[in-house]
Amino acid sequence: MKTLTIKQPYASLIIKGYKEYEFRTWKTKYRGEFFIHAGQSIDKKALETRFKGYDLSDMPTGVILGKVTLTDCVKITPELAEKLNKGDKNVYGSWLAEYDGYGFKLEDVVEFEDKPKAKGKLSFWEYNEGVK
Repeated sequence: MKTLTIKQPYASLIIKGYKEYEFRTWKTKYRGEFFIHAGQSIDKKALETRFKGYDLSDMPTGVILGKVTLTDCVKITPELAEKLNKGDKNVYGSWLAEYDGYGFKLEDVVEFEDKPKAKGKLSFWEYNEGVK
């Protein structure tokens, strides 16, 4: 299945339901399910400054956390950035208003109980092992 590697804590923010858009500089025509892979690195500064009030106690790295459905890929506009920041400015941030990229709209989030280990890759990649 298609898989996308995302740095922590952003991967967990998606799986825990706090973050409904993932941002990339590239667009995709793909729509459908894909796995969320938590990369090996953690944005520690973001954890200390932006995400203190979030339930991120379990934040594994190097594993498949779950799956989501990609329902849309939209160009980020100042209007969309403003709308998202009204919902949760910690998750999205003021930087989004000037971001020249795309938002992947994510729905139907499913967290896996068993989280198989995997090495990440850039862009979408295929993972077909260890997930039921």
